[in-house]
Amino acid sequence: MKILIAGAGEVGYHLARLLTKESHSIVLIDTRAKILSRADNEMDLLTIQGNAYSLSVLDKAGIAEADLLIAVTSSETTNLTIATLGKQLGAKKTIARVNNSEFLKLKDRLDLKSLGIDVIISPEELASKEIVRLLRRSSFTNAFDFEFGKLTLLGVYLKKGSKLIDKTVSACKAYNTGRCYKTIAIERNSEPIIPDDNFEYKENDHVFFLCLPEGVDQIREVAGKTKHEVKNVMIMGGGNVGFNTAKKLSRRKNVKLIESDTERCHELADELPETLIINDDGHDVHLLEDENIEEMDAFIAVTGNSETNIMSCLVAKNHGVKKTIAMVENMDYINLSQNIGIDTLINKKLIAANNIFRYVRHADIINIAGIHGLDAEVIEIHVSENSKATKVKIGDINLPKDATVGGIIRNNVGWIAEPDFQILANDKVVVFALPNSIEKTLNQFT
Repeated sequence: MKILIAGAGEVGYHLARLLTKESHSIVLIDTRAKILSRADNEMDLLTIQGNAYSLSVLDKAGIAEADLLIAVTSSETTNLTIATLGKQLGAKKTIARVNNSEFLKLKDRLDLKSLGIDVIISPEELASKEIVRLLRRSSFTNAFDFEFGKLTLLGVYLKKGSKLIDKTVSACKAYNTGRCYKTIAIERNSEPIIPDDNFEYKENDHVFFLCLPEGVDQIREVAGKTKHEVKNVMIMGGGNVGFNTAKKLSRRKNVKLIESDTERCHELADELPETLIINDDGHDVHLLEDENIEEMDAFIAVTGNSETNIMSCLVAKNHGVKKTIAMVENMDYINLSQNIGIDTLINKKLIAANNIFRYVRHADIINIAGIHGLDAEVIEIHVSENSKATKVKIGDINLPKDATVGGIIRNNVGWIAEPDFQILANDKVVVFALPNSIEKTLNQFT
């Protein structure tokens, strides 16, 4: 595919890095020469310096032959303009990043496709959805449901008290009553591992499971985690992510939102009548204590400052809050959560990039779940007629060494993948794969 990416910020840069690994023809457009120079040195692509809403720049990039135009600059107005122009100039499909989640609610009413905009993505909306998912499974670092929970991806750190520590995968199958979960990957020392039966779990391993509904409690039990319901939530930061998160949570939970800007607080109070809005500086430890932070079940820090978010979550942890989530701008911070004691670090741009990634695929991808702290994907694929995977059993599928089948959904029923399981056409298969293995993996199912 020929893909034009307008905007070399973290979303665009990460997308370019993912896509160049798969032999797509990528053109990266940005006004900043320094970032483009770095991209030239690190990736096999064409860079063009200039404004992507300039017709001459789009023509120079080859917009008429583009299969996909992705507009992910920091300005939603610019992105909508680029997508509209790009479609008029010949791009087959366009994606625009927006900040205002109202566009998502009104996209059908606005008929954006008639303007030339096929897909809109809001990093803030995606980040708030991710936070809500994480709170729903508060014992885990990752939580993502496929087909409304027929299969679920869960991540958990192994601490003292876990039954798995110092035992092999094979030995731990005795705990897996009914074979209702499977270890699909392990992060150890920031490196991903796909374990075989002889692999031995160690303390501090970050383990990722795919499970059936009845496997959730089993995983929690063998990992040594206790189930705790999240009722009281404190959110620091009243920007779009904080607002969207509070709106989603406030009908079912007691939510306090701290915002330092007085005018913004008035807006939030009008929009969020069921949320307690506090106009103050979340840096102040005494304020957090006065607002009974020790009574909170979860603390979410989503200000525009990564360091503030990290430090406030550490304060919350120090006061006994069981679940902490910090939003960070710098992707390099993502791997730090285990080392510094925060449950989960999220990056809204990384979440957005992974979401956009599925629109690039030729395969019929239904869902992609990013894994926090690991450069890998868990992908739900619709198996096509006469695909290679339907000719042999799972154990004989020619998968790359950095990929594995986790589970299958057939006729609305989930199954954990076993070597002798036979995949059929129209099954939905959930696979784990590292970036370099994704294309080869998808080819087995299409």
